[in-house]
Amino acid sequence: MYKVPEEYYFRIHHVRPRFKGDIESVLLFMATEISKMEEMPEKDFANELNNAIRRYPGNGIREIKTINNWRTEISALFGYFIVENGTTRPGKRAFELAQKEDLVEAFKTFLYTFQYPGAHIKTHEVLKQIEKGVHFKPAQYILQVLEEAEKDAKGRVGLSKEEVCHCIFNDLRATAQLETPLETWKRIKHNRELEVEYDSTGDVVRYAGDIVDYMEIANLLVSHDSRCYYKNTLESETILKFINSSEWYSAYDKLIKKKSATLENIKDCVVGWFKYVNKDLADTDFTTDILAFIANDTEEYKELQKNRDDVFAKLLDGEDVKTKDIGDIGESLVHSHECQRVKIGGREDLIHLIKRIPTQFAVGYDIQSVEIDERKRYIEVKTTISSKPLHFNKIHLTPNEWSTANTTRDRYFVYRLMISKADKKLFVIQDPVGLYKNDIIEMIPKNGAEITFNVDTAGKYEELLSWAN
Repeated sequence: MYKVPEEYYFRIHHVRPRFKGDIESVLLFMATEISKMEEMPEKDFANELNNAIRRYPGNGIREIKTINNWRTEISALFGYFIVENGTTRPGKRAFELAQKEDLVEAFKTFLYTFQYPGAHIKTHEVLKQIEKGVHFKPAQYILQVLEEAEKDAKGRVGLSKEEVCHCIFNDLRATAQLETPLETWKRIKHNRELEVEYDSTGDVVRYAGDIVDYMEIANLLVSHDSRCYYKNTLESETILKFINSSEWYSAYDKLIKKKSATLENIKDCVVGWFKYVNKDLADTDFTTDILAFIANDTEEYKELQKNRDDVFAKLLDGEDVKTKDIGDIGESLVHSHECQRVKIGGREDLIHLIKRIPTQFAVGYDIQSVEIDERKRYIEVKTTISSKPLHFNKIHLTPNEWSTANTTRDRYFVYRLMISKADKKLFVIQDPVGLYKNDIIEMIPKNGAEITFNVDTAGKYEELLSWAN
């Protein structure tokens, strides 16, 4: 059984959410709730957020200790709110996820800044890392090791969670950067040649396993058997950003260099850490490329690109539509769906009336479509992107969208598009204002309309008619 040499053994860790098995649904719910909150005294914010947490399915009867744990774990690991000078305010990452509902992007952003040491664990545990000289960005280092491995092997190479745990996470030669990623790979390779066995106990590998799982959700790693994890060749550009990144929260650096600190020194870094993980990353666009996300390999990705371009060119009467013109892929899928819908209905002559509306026009909907009988259909598209299928029955309409829905009534539709690697679901809600007035959906006026609906009564699932079918 492999053992890290005693002088190098140090096990790093982080907060482990109690909801890890349902983490995407929980994070989307939490980001949505937090983004609706105002800055307020720390205690008031905690109480209001606890009330929101209780509304998550299954939490209504949980003890307050469990509810508090949810709140603090969300804060510590993902930085969705910032506590400073006795007040708490929502963080930028919460607003981003709530607005875009792109969980793949959210995990990329999280991993891009996540490091050890960081204020995601208790102060005395951070001190232990500082005393060992830990200076480690896990996602970046794992990708760097895989990069070196592929160069060495001149082909595809993967890592197991056990290798990541014992040869990276638990070894100061990696986490304190005493050796390079290439040297780490050579050690892993040597162990393979010797057919060394690793302790695979769940409690042993869980922290390394968490990060590997998060990297898979972020589409940075792929696995065909849940045992060996490879770089995702369809995310090459993003992976290079990770590998070459110089992003680092430097407030701990002087302490790491001295390998000593007081608890007060470390506490002084906390607020800065949460501001850091919520910093503006405008120059680093991690918005999900849906084609890369749903494709299984490069060949399928190319085929999807070709099919998309062919379908759009045909539907739009030969007009050459480029990716940059299509814009957001969720709206593009719905646009294609609408074109196919009227075509199947025998009204191909109406396709030219189906148009995506630029955001800056602020008309309260994304797509102007048409019925077979030529009446208008105004469509607001709400897209969620996740690695696993989600059950999420909430949407937010802006004041402008709700006002337009009220004006156009049964001509207004919300298309709830949920995309995962395994599935694409389209749920259609017609006349949300009418549904609210008839007590079929719940609506809370808050910066527009917070809508909660039951899929059995509020609308219907439709087959997504598009190039992806």
